[in-house]
Amino acid sequence: MTDQHKAPAPDPADFLAVDRSLTSEERDIRDAVRAFADAELAPNVAEWFEAGTIPDPRGLAKRFGELGVFGMHLQGYGCAGAGAVSYGLACRELEAVDSGLRSFVSVQGSLAMTAIHKFGSEEQKQEWLPRMAAGEAIGCFGLTEPDSGSDPGSMRTRARRDGTDWVLDGTKMWITNGSVADVAVVWAATDEGIRGFLVPAGTPGFTANTVHHKLSLRASITSELVLDGVRLPAEALLPGSKGLGSPLSCLNEARFGIVWGAAGAARACYAAALDYAGTREQFGRPIGAFQLTQRKLADMVVDVNQAGLTALQIGRLKDDGACHHNHVSFGKFANVAAAQRVARTARSVHGANGITLEYPVIRHMVNLETVATYEGTEEIHALSIGQAVTGVSAFR
Repeated sequence: MTDQHKAPAPDPADFLAVDRSLTSEERDIRDAVRAFADAELAPNVAEWFEAGTIPDPRGLAKRFGELGVFGMHLQGYGCAGAGAVSYGLACRELEAVDSGLRSFVSVQGSLAMTAIHKFGSEEQKQEWLPRMAAGEAIGCFGLTEPDSGSDPGSMRTRARRDGTDWVLDGTKMWITNGSVADVAVVWAATDEGIRGFLVPAGTPGFTANTVHHKLSLRASITSELVLDGVRLPAEALLPGSKGLGSPLSCLNEARFGIVWGAAGAARACYAAALDYAGTREQFGRPIGAFQLTQRKLADMVVDVNQAGLTALQIGRLKDDGACHHNHVSFGKFANVAAAQRVARTARSVHGANGITLEYPVIRHMVNLETVATYEGTEEIHALSIGQAVTGVSAFR
């Protein structure tokens, strides 16, 4: 083989050329979201993280709506109808900036909007989905409770019939966007099983309290929802919701976004470490010239690229209609763990500088502790995979 036919050297930023197999449309979406994230999110996220909030969530929601990422995988009602890989790429680029910002989009589109799209009446869809897609209305998804996390079937929130109305009582916890939402999708136990309800903000008996003193996912609004005798008309019920499978199917959509988002967080940490290793000098040379640092970079680039390949394969399966929820469990389990390893290693490459918000690594590192817990803990997804390969459930 002559020199002119040799393959080019690997690109450090995409070592296995994962993005080479993207379609032109997928590349356009990747580039548009990346440009938006670099211009409007990255310059502000450290300040938002330090402040422990998003200062203008409604303004940000409108910008996300203009970008077209809210419910972008849904069909109709002002949604883009994009493919799974395209949606995944958007999540990757957003979480490369911050997990909290990807959560904003995931909760709006993959949880609240998906629940209405899948289980809502035509009237509910027409009322909420176009406004939510445009970022003119914000939604949240109330499933988790203070004493019911990994076992949502044990929820204590109840909905009882009173004439033609429903009356809801209970508490939901760790609800992203809860205190700024215009509508909450609330899941409650009824005599007919678990059902979903649309609870508009301002409904008497419904309050949303912002959770403070978080040390992770700080550039995100997290809330407690309290329902005290909340009376809703019959049409507040999501008529297609039946049983625990309904909210879990929405969670699977959001978990798919995490598969991609974690790959983005890992990429950002690796990129920061690679740049730092080339510019930080000790003992008269860049630290990237030392064997131990090169081993760290090698470990990181392997994790980053394997996470990217995992996300892409699961995305292709989803676009082909062949993605089982165990595939998504595999992706969340593998990619979040990989991202955590990369973030910790990148922090060590940065030394003491790695604990400051001047660099993104400590922010990603602590955010990923939450990502490993929400929408199915590492342990739950391990058991999901274990059940898939053995045929035996170890959950109970």
